[in-house]
Amino acid sequence: MRDEKELKAMADLALAHSRASQTEVLLFVTDSALTRFANNHIHQNVAERNASLMVRAAVGRRIGVASSNIVAPQGVKDTVERAGELARLAPENPDFISLPPPAPIRSAEAYFPATARFGPQERATAVGVICGQSKEKELVASGAFSVATSQMVVANSLGVFAHHMETVAELSAVIKSLSSSGYAHRLALDVSQIDPVKVAQEAIDKAVRGQDPTPLEPGEYEVILEEYAVSDILDALAYLGFSALAVQEGRSFMAGRLGQRVVGENITIWDDGLGAATVPMPFDFEGVPKERVDLIADGVARGVCYDSYTAGKEGRVSTGHALPPGETFGPVPLNLFLKEGQATKEEMIASTQRGVYVTRFWYTRPVEPMTVTITGMTRDGTFLVEKGEITRPIRNLRFTQSYLDVLRQVELIGRESKLERTGFSYNRVPALKVGRFNFTGATEF
Repeated sequence: MRDEKELKAMADLALAHSRASQTEVLLFVTDSALTRFANNHIHQNVAERNASLMVRAAVGRRIGVASSNIVAPQGVKDTVERAGELARLAPENPDFISLPPPAPIRSAEAYFPATARFGPQERATAVGVICGQSKEKELVASGAFSVATSQMVVANSLGVFAHHMETVAELSAVIKSLSSSGYAHRLALDVSQIDPVKVAQEAIDKAVRGQDPTPLEPGEYEVILEEYAVSDILDALAYLGFSALAVQEGRSFMAGRLGQRVVGENITIWDDGLGAATVPMPFDFEGVPKERVDLIADGVARGVCYDSYTAGKEGRVSTGHALPPGETFGPVPLNLFLKEGQATKEEMIASTQRGVYVTRFWYTRPVEPMTVTITGMTRDGTFLVEKGEITRPIRNLRFTQSYLDVLRQVELIGRESKLERTGFSYNRVPALKVGRFNFTGATEF
């Protein structure tokens, strides 16, 4: 990996070479490796080392963005010149006021040498545990084990310089029989926190118990949602509603409802790039320090995420949620938390008269943004619960359901949480027991 001084020298070269009114430099450096497996065998082992540069040049209110992964001195200069040329050709952007000024940034401990050193042999050993246990049960395992070390630098002509380095490891497994499948996933900064034995046991247990599923009539049921499914709910809220741009454009369920109750009073959701037990990110892609944003507190809409553009429209200060330059989606939360409760999954099951136990959702897509109505299906372990017990596996169910309504019907919240990434955000979530969930159709598997 390149050291911080070398990255700063690249950024300084870019800033010195620019002739724009204001200039911003964003550098990514990543070492990543991946071991894939299928049919109980490793079939792919790859590694990649990459560096990329993005330059945002402002000429008055005209903005140009250029990127390249050629980071030798001439490549840096060429990218800067291209961003400047694009800025001079661009129409004025009325929402641009200025690049952010420098501000104090807290450091975050996110680099673990054990993860950075975790090589193909170690990954193969972990995968071998999963495949071996799968074979013993006459099942078929597939999945992936990845590790990555990455650095990000943001610098601008107003004096911003921010550097962050992190490691992330992820292990996922789908284990199948002829009629069922089970899923397990773990994510951590420190690879030693990932136990392949537990991953195998979790996925195998779902696959074994899920064999020979029977159909269930669509309709409204009580549901117990594992953390994997709950993470999908937070992703949808973030994608459709927690951005200041979505509120300003009137396409968010939060628009006109700040200070009002939008979900059940037992639901509290916030974003915190420096929160405990997440993958920390101390600043955003503009080099603005991350702030904790209380999005929903006790069911009441409290706030949304801002970048410098959206904050400028309202005379506010950015909360540190900008995406890389050139992105038009607006600010988004990337470190979401849903407050834990006091229940265990066993208590959730025991409290259910007739309902559905859901491992995770699959292929979810928005139908109506203002109500966060989503369509999708269950996957990798769906079971019928009757009189407080899981009684039989059932075929996967399709649903079209407002996630806001789901969060209005939460009866129990898990006392433990998992770190998940089902989309673009790192979500720390507990399991949920929901009083009513609408299944609209059934599948053949």
